[in-house]
Amino acid sequence: MAFFDSEIVQQESQEIFQTYQSLVQMGSHYGKFDRDGKVMYIDQMETILGRFEIMMKRLELSDDFSAKMTIEQLRTQLEQVNMTPAQMFGNTRKTLERMKEQLDG
Repeated sequence: MAFFDSEIVQQESQEIFQTYQSLVQMGSHYGKFDRDGKVMYIDQMETILGRFEIMMKRLELSDDFSAKMTIEQLRTQLEQVNMTPAQMFGNTRKTLERMKEQLDG
């Protein structure tokens, strides 16, 4: 079975993408959130980031051609902004940590 032929994989990747898109849209209003809203936003971003990292690892470990192509497409897109997937995840985690520090500061 090809990687993306799995209904579970399709559902998970679609849910990750939709949730991420929703959070990005919400993030444009982050400054208007009260403290509890900011905490919830950060928690949700950390959760979706973790799920995305797991999906990426599954793609990397797969021998399926479509999985390999998906990884390569992401790498190509990130190279355009001089970034690797590891840097993308690391930078996002650092940003979320700074957001938490600002809440506590």
